[in-house]
Amino acid sequence: MKLMNRTDTKFIFTVDKLPWLLRKATEYYKVLTINNKSLFLYRSKYLDTTNSQMYLEHHNRNLNRYKVRFREYVDSDTRFLEIKFKNNKSRTNKIRIKRKKIEEDISKKSKQFINNNTPYNSEELETKLWNKFSRLTLVQKKMNERLTIDLNLQFIKNSKVHKLPFLVIAEVKRSRFSGYSDFINLLNEERIKPTGMSKYCLGMILLDKNLKYNRFKRKLLTLNKMSHDYRNFSPGS
Repeated sequence: MKLMNRTDTKFIFTVDKLPWLLRKATEYYKVLTINNKSLFLYRSKYLDTTNSQMYLEHHNRNLNRYKVRFREYVDSDTRFLEIKFKNNKSRTNKIRIKRKKIEEDISKKSKQFINNNTPYNSEELETKLWNKFSRLTLVQKKMNERLTIDLNLQFIKNSKVHKLPFLVIAEVKRSRFSGYSDFINLLNEERIKPTGMSKYCLGMILLDKNLKYNRFKRKLLTLNKMSHDYRNFSPGS
């Protein structure tokens, strides 16, 4: 169940809440396991224009927007060039082609893929950001729903690195929008509400102080509070 065309609902919370959520979720979901592993390492390189047009389209809440990235699935030793498109009906469509490596110089085939599937000229794209994270995936036992749970996030831009060890980004992925999700109900019990949080945009505002980010200020304040609460958290408190 790849769910390459889907609706997404994102949530953020601190990692100390994860064990409780996973214990509760096992009633409704099974953990995706491959070769006895369930936590997988991902590495991504994002491309954008010189003036970060894709970032700005997200920041400005454009209803139709793109992300272009190379993604490496480290544990399976596979890599793809991926294009994500979010349309004005809040659906996300992801298409991708397999690549032998994360390309430093974009190959002819990769350029053609970008040119054919985005409004951008591949010749004008450059590396903007790297990220790394670990992912746990849960699959609903009865419904066409998949959850990805990302943790151990770190972002790299040029020589700068920013780590977010306290943060979990959970994403509920469904083939069509539905008001019901067992996982969302569990999050509601913990008073965790949906929060749109693009990892690309998050890394960019953390590592590029020259970017326009006024519409993300509330999210940065939330992250700062979460970081503070996590540093002051003690089990049993």
